[in-house]
Amino acid sequence: MKKDDREILKEVQKNTDMAIYAINTISEKVYDEELRHELSKEKLLYSVIQNKATDRLQSARAEGYHSSAMQELLLKGGLQINTLTNSSTSRIAELMIQGRSRGITNMWKSINRHQDSGNTSMEVAKELMDFEEKSINRLKKFL
Repeated sequence: MKKDDREILKEVQKNTDMAIYAINTISEKVYDEELRHELSKEKLLYSVIQNKATDRLQSARAEGYHSSAMQELLLKGGLQINTLTNSSTSRIAELMIQGRSRGITNMWKSINRHQDSGNTSMEVAKELMDFEEKSINRLKKFL
């Protein structure tokens, strides 16, 4: 497996890991059952995509992404601060949309930096970006 493929798959792992962690963190503040159900489905689909990236890295005996406690602390702290005074359904949807947008942007940056990648990583990266775009559209109804 090429280095560029590994880096893109690690970025997929990173984005999905952060999304799952954000959903776990914010779920305790979600009181709208429809939004809670949507986030639960998204968490499952993020896990599926993350597993695809992990499986491909492991089959190539490549090192995967490992989050740091600092990254998790910063993400959790940011979510807590951003919902401290307003944890409405609209606010939570807005934060999730912002996170999805950052995820898409980060994937494009990774793709542009690692242009020597092949189909191995690109199909998983594109699946993640397509999923996040659809997620944004589904979350808009909660704004």
